[in-house]
Amino acid sequence: MKVVPTAIPEIKLFKPTIHRDGRGLFVESFRQDLFNQATGTNYEFIQDNHSRSSKGVLRGLHYQLPPHAQGKLVRVISGAVFDVAVDIRRSSPTFGQWVGAELSAENHRQLWIPPGFAHGFVVLSDTADLVYKAAAYYAPESDRGLLWNDPDIAIAWPQLDIEFSLSEKDRNQPAFKQAELFD
Repeated sequence: MKVVPTAIPEIKLFKPTIHRDGRGLFVESFRQDLFNQATGTNYEFIQDNHSRSSKGVLRGLHYQLPPHAQGKLVRVISGAVFDVAVDIRRSSPTFGQWVGAELSAENHRQLWIPPGFAHGFVVLSDTADLVYKAAAYYAPESDRGLLWNDPDIAIAWPQLDIEFSLSEKDRNQPAFKQAELFD
């Protein structure tokens, strides 16, 4: 597995080795020891989540505040998404910056999004199944979000041939300057 640095050092893009032959393929999608080494952490993943969405569905930007802050290891098992992480740690030199990557069933890439980052994605294919490992349980009392198209963050979402589809909750998230963030 190859680890690709991103513009925000804590965010890691994992590119697994894909073994293909006439029968199909094999991918080692997770190894705790390699993950710990690459991230300099020792998180225990305690919850797996699965999201299926149609083309143009945009989910996010979501995060959980302490003491239930979540780290997420995100991958796509069918289709393709543009996946985004936004640094929401006020004390960080990359505060307010974002990184994005295309994750797909074809490229098998995974994005590590540690606690202190908001996460969102938009579906690029007809449908997509996104799965992720979480390092903390879902806690509704800590659940927060940011407005997906906030100009202060200025995410360069990909242009699609259809309008984005968002939940009522995601359409009404607070702006970056008004949101509850990490210290």
